[in-house]
Amino acid sequence: MDRRDLFIAGALGAAVATPALIGVPAWASGEDRDNEPVRAHDRDRTLVVGHRGASGYRPEHTLASYELAARMGADFIEPDLVSTRDGVLVARHENEISGTTDVSARPEFATRRVTKTIDGVAVTGWFTEDFTLAELKTLRAVERLPAVRQRNMVYNGLFEVPTFTEVLELRERLSKELRREIGVYPETKHPTYFQNAGLPLERPLVATLRRFGLDRRDAPVFVQSFEAANLRELRSAHRLKAPLVFLAGAGSPFNDPRSYAEYLSPAGLRELAGVINGIGPEKGLVIPRAADGSLAAPTSLVADAHREGLKVHPYTFRAENQFLPVNLRNGAVPAEYGRILDELAAYLAAGVDGFFTDNPDLGVLARALHRA
Repeated sequence: MDRRDLFIAGALGAAVATPALIGVPAWASGEDRDNEPVRAHDRDRTLVVGHRGASGYRPEHTLASYELAARMGADFIEPDLVSTRDGVLVARHENEISGTTDVSARPEFATRRVTKTIDGVAVTGWFTEDFTLAELKTLRAVERLPAVRQRNMVYNGLFEVPTFTEVLELRERLSKELRREIGVYPETKHPTYFQNAGLPLERPLVATLRRFGLDRRDAPVFVQSFEAANLRELRSAHRLKAPLVFLAGAGSPFNDPRSYAEYLSPAGLRELAGVINGIGPEKGLVIPRAADGSLAAPTSLVADAHREGLKVHPYTFRAENQFLPVNLRNGAVPAEYGRILDELAAYLAAGVDGFFTDNPDLGVLARALHRA
């Protein structure tokens, strides 16, 4: 039994049943109401983005996590991209990998542990840019949130660190097998840092997308970044045609005098619309929390973005109580599931065009309930 067979067998034990294995419910089939295959960029369809794959059920940024997300009905899978020492793009949440691989238990790499400054913050650990791809491939992925997702730890040690090329190969295979187009939503992680380290992310990203025929305006791709300057460079210097999304949270982009709030103002969105195709705001920027921790009224952000022709894909929706508004929690145990469907219903009613979720099956169900 190879590792893919292990994954398929293990999928039977997912917290929510995998559609491809036990019969596809209508809400997860990836087909529209006329039973026609759906394109990833269907304009009338709210997009479900498998955040780091199906990271609520498998260690994040593994081929197993991405595959499970697609089989659960996600329209897009999301790899965060960092570089190896030999310039290969790999999928990791951060370039520091002690929390997502077993590197700290590998004595042969003990001397690689160092402290670096990443976007102005001192970080100690092991970093992808200090490993060749061949060395990284000897490591195995582990669950990043073991206290929250203890069940995911059963998969520790089974899966490699995938390359961006392997993710796109998986996307092609699953699109054919599932008879619907699976999109890919890559994020450039710390692009200024990697440029300064002599390992720019932009050139290999664009080259890889072009090799797979994905550099076009209607490609099932969104390239995302928290750095506006990075998106401008991709569009102008590298002539990337694929859709671009500006991610936003609190504070400011690294090494940028403008805050995220300025970029998301009506005037800022008007300026961004000349370069990008959508925004990916932290979900509290769409519907903030009230003083008591419950959901408040939506802001004007969705309407402001739509006025400029921009899509809105907020992040990140997770099923566990600790990630939910206080009025949508079930009980007092932080790691147990709360009312994520109710939270998603509020955002769908607010008019978002898609959303990132660790639980793609529940995201697809929420969309189906909203459309019903």
